[in-house]
Amino acid sequence: MVVEETSKVCLSENAIKVLEKRYLKRDKNGNCVETPADMFRRVADTIASGDLKFGKSQSEVKELADRFYDAITHRYFMPNSPTLMNAGRELGQLAACFVLPVEDSLEGIFETIKNTALIHKSGGGTGFSFSRLRPKNDVVRSTMGVSSGPVSFMEVFNAATEAVKQGGTRRGANMGILRVDHPDILEFIDCKADNTKLNNFNISVAITDKFMDAYLKGEDYDLIHPNTKQSVGKLNAKKVFDLIIDGAWRNGEPGIIFIDTMNSDNPTPLIGEIESTNPCGEVPLLAYEACNLGSINLNQMVKEENGKTVVDWDLLAKTTRTAIRFLDNVIEINNYPLPKISEMVQNNRKIGLGVMGWADMLMKMGISYASEEGTKLAAQVIEFIDYESKCESVELSKERGRFNNFKGSIYDQDHYLYNKFKNKSAGIITDEQWKELDEQIKEHGIRNATTTCIAPTGTISMIASASGGIEPLFGLVFSRLIMDGTEMLEVNDIFKDYMIKHGLYSEDLMKKIAVDGSVAHIDGIPEDVKKIFVTAHDVSPYWHVKMQAAFQLHTDNAVSKTVNFVESATREDIEEAYVLAYKNHLKGITVYRNNSRFFQPMNIDKKIEEKKEEESKVEETAVEEEYNPTGEIKVVTCPECGNKVEMAEGCFICLNCGYSGCS
Repeated sequence: MVVEETSKVCLSENAIKVLEKRYLKRDKNGNCVETPADMFRRVADTIASGDLKFGKSQSEVKELADRFYDAITHRYFMPNSPTLMNAGRELGQLAACFVLPVEDSLEGIFETIKNTALIHKSGGGTGFSFSRLRPKNDVVRSTMGVSSGPVSFMEVFNAATEAVKQGGTRRGANMGILRVDHPDILEFIDCKADNTKLNNFNISVAITDKFMDAYLKGEDYDLIHPNTKQSVGKLNAKKVFDLIIDGAWRNGEPGIIFIDTMNSDNPTPLIGEIESTNPCGEVPLLAYEACNLGSINLNQMVKEENGKTVVDWDLLAKTTRTAIRFLDNVIEINNYPLPKISEMVQNNRKIGLGVMGWADMLMKMGISYASEEGTKLAAQVIEFIDYESKCESVELSKERGRFNNFKGSIYDQDHYLYNKFKNKSAGIITDEQWKELDEQIKEHGIRNATTTCIAPTGTISMIASASGGIEPLFGLVFSRLIMDGTEMLEVNDIFKDYMIKHGLYSEDLMKKIAVDGSVAHIDGIPEDVKKIFVTAHDVSPYWHVKMQAAFQLHTDNAVSKTVNFVESATREDIEEAYVLAYKNHLKGITVYRNNSRFFQPMNIDKKIEEKKEEESKVEETAVEEEYNPTGEIKVVTCPECGNKVEMAEGCFICLNCGYSGCS
């Protein structure tokens, strides 16, 4: 790996290129006027300055800033992209995602569209539930006209998003959700069957427990009018579920969220009911809430001990506590686009600490992603992060006070954490430790309504030289074409080191692996190597779901992950994954069958000649996305580097530079 070391900053060549293109300050002529080290210092100093609001001295703030800088430059922790881009700059908007209400009135709808434009302009993504809107052809009493329904208004939101570039660089991302018991659910399920429509939206159906019960029993279920709350008809749950599955099989949409499961973990039920999530589905939020996100790089959270690679629990604890303090300070510094959002965020103080580099950690430890050992370690790691994050949030509450809506929250009851995790220990945190933490919360409160969230990591995982989120790798070896047309192999560092150490490495073997990125079908590779170094399409949907479930138990918000299917997967395969997700108490699930979208970017196994053609096209393309007059996406490669993009973490992500519309 090519690296640059300046002021303790060690970054890959790709990371430096992405930072220069998207993150670093520029002058009026477009020239970078700061280095990566400057950027990290800008971010660390700005976020640490939040401590001044709590009476800390300049020397104490400087000490904290150095602590933040150290964590980021060692690539132990990375905040989300808006924080890296905007901290200490004029815009000052540091949150990645927001949820806005969509009220059942023309005035309310267009007020939300206006607010959406302001959020997209500031660099954020937005989620909406359209479930409050009256169904299509329903009578509007004030005019005696008829309603056009939720889907038609989604098209208005989509057009507005198209017109407003996000942060001046790219279009914003939206999540559109409709409850499965809304009378217009069939139209909603089908609204993205045409890939040229609603291309600024991810869509998900909010599945209720009543619906799943009816589905499992083969019964009908009620459609509920959003205003009267009365039944206005029935549908067969199995037929509706089959339509959802068919859409997911065809192009990955709609996704599904289990809305009742989400609300069972709603930390502030007296303030409101959760209706929607952010664009990638991992942050369930109330109306006008935002979430500030960051991720720990598990690739760095290991050490050598007695000849084995093990988890460095001390470093993980230290990093978790530093990250929680960082994210709470983000709330103090953030310049939110709307006063209502600022007020709601201050009252609930939701933050979301997640992870990246999970596949890296497993490979370094010699553990297969698709195994009981892998899911057990996942449960242990996230249990530990969850516990340490809440301990630090209690410490912050002692210093700064509990979140304003603490009274009536899930924490305002005896032994909430103990009762939730009793007899479910992954072997790291005991029931007694949770009970002791409950006592601390009872006495001192807790600073943040949520502390954990597994979000997409996109470009930040590339900056950290880590695998994305909790996804397996998409390829161990890639073939790249550099400017003079020469083919160059890029080999995963962990895989390469292992193969060299065990005398298995050769250029010819790497070329064979580069055809599809996997060792699964390569003759001569030992079986234990094939088990350790699995890629996304080597992992069965069962293990994708089980891995997500292992992380979900100790994740306050939700888990952004894609269950990847091979192209030959059937609708029954997807149905099986959905039912497994429900039975494993996931809050949502996104599936993607390979090549199921006509605009999917080039695949690993494209011929070299085709790559050359794409490479030449990249030189002519200076924008991140292009649309023709019909709305069809015609740029089919990564807008940053022109290389391969895959579906992971709920959205398309570049395997070369880490670009993601969701990051």
